[in-house]
Amino acid sequence: MTTVHWFRRDLRLSDNPALLEAVRRAGDDGVVGLFVVDPVLWRSASPRLDYLAASLRALDDSLGGRLVVRTGVAADVVPRIAAEVQATSVHVTAATEPYGRARDDAVARALARFATETELVATGSPYAVAPGRLRTAAGTPFQVFTPFRRAWLDHGWALPAARPQPATWLTLASDGVPAAPATDVQLPAAGERAALDRWRRFVDDGLADYATDRDRPAIEGTSAMSAPLKFGEVHPRTLLSALADDDGSRTYRSELAWREFHADVLWHAPDATHRSLRAVVPDDAWVGGDDWFDAWRDGRTGYPLVDAGMRQLRATGWMHNRVRMVVASFLVKDLHIRWQRGARHFMAWLVDGDVAQNQLNWQWVAGTGRDAAPYFRVFNPVLQGEKFDPDGSYVRRWVPELRAVPGVAVHQPWRLDPAAAPDYPARIVDHAVERAVTLEAYGAQRGV
Repeated sequence: MTTVHWFRRDLRLSDNPALLEAVRRAGDDGVVGLFVVDPVLWRSASPRLDYLAASLRALDDSLGGRLVVRTGVAADVVPRIAAEVQATSVHVTAATEPYGRARDDAVARALARFATETELVATGSPYAVAPGRLRTAAGTPFQVFTPFRRAWLDHGWALPAARPQPATWLTLASDGVPAAPATDVQLPAAGERAALDRWRRFVDDGLADYATDRDRPAIEGTSAMSAPLKFGEVHPRTLLSALADDDGSRTYRSELAWREFHADVLWHAPDATHRSLRAVVPDDAWVGGDDWFDAWRDGRTGYPLVDAGMRQLRATGWMHNRVRMVVASFLVKDLHIRWQRGARHFMAWLVDGDVAQNQLNWQWVAGTGRDAAPYFRVFNPVLQGEKFDPDGSYVRRWVPELRAVPGVAVHQPWRLDPAAAPDYPARIVDHAVERAVTLEAYGAQRGV
């Protein structure tokens, strides 16, 4: 009764129902722990691959060096492995994003053709409540976050699953974890143990103040769980089980609900990865060119909070969530460049780059998604900096040209004597002017 557990977005041993089922069915006959390397994916230079490689090495250690890594197309590799060990079943955590669902359909068809006695068994999902499960009273998908959150809370979730009993992990020939294309990004420690350690520290030292500190990019006020959640080094059930009923816990629970709402939206609208779910301005309003995009990408817009965020992304593969909203709004509503271009850049550099979260968060800022911020909400990068980075510490950390500028003045360097920051670029646009252009285009779309 040998089984295969095919690891994907569940790179952990704890709270992993699919792994539990693989171990249960195998009994004493053994389990193959498999990871399939997609060679197309691995050719791209992304800090996400560096992190994934480190996470796989940590998983291999937890399996006593028995993680089987094979390179190739999953629909070819998985049936070959199943035939090699005469597995009765291949176990997975259910995929929910469009690519994963299509891949799993292809693998199931391939197993039916080449390993007719082997079934693909999906157990659980990467979410506390599986996407597609919740519906409105009318039986339709949720369009608005607040009623979704109420339904999500009412539905609830299981307690974290137990760690499996010691399993017999089979040793097969393995290609080994490939070396990721090199980047110079400063990455956090990867793997289940590192994620759980980080979470415990946050619960002990950061959760109580999370409701206020999460918006302050200069301090470590967030949990840093986005990458572990993306790779499944920790399950959201595990995080939810540690939350109480205080302000910090309620706010954190709501942020997890947003994550699940976006996954639910993508489940029902898979083309939301690239298509705006609603039109907000006429097509001829997107006038921003390559020069503006390049300045945004490189952190050379002349707006310190925007530039600090873009440089943080390039250096660490991560950006504070408040700053993500500001830089996204700036690209779409100040530079008049479509959200899809910004989303592609984020996915190229974010360690926590997750299709549902990245694309739908961009659509939220752009006003094109479900329950999105209204298009006429235009983040003012100066006011956002003054409110959430009041002493300028975040900006000075990432924009060295401004380190000699004290206090809140760092957010409006164009008001300073030119000698105060001679190497910092001038503003590429005037926010007030571009905000007016955005609102005019929004009115034109509405026929106002």
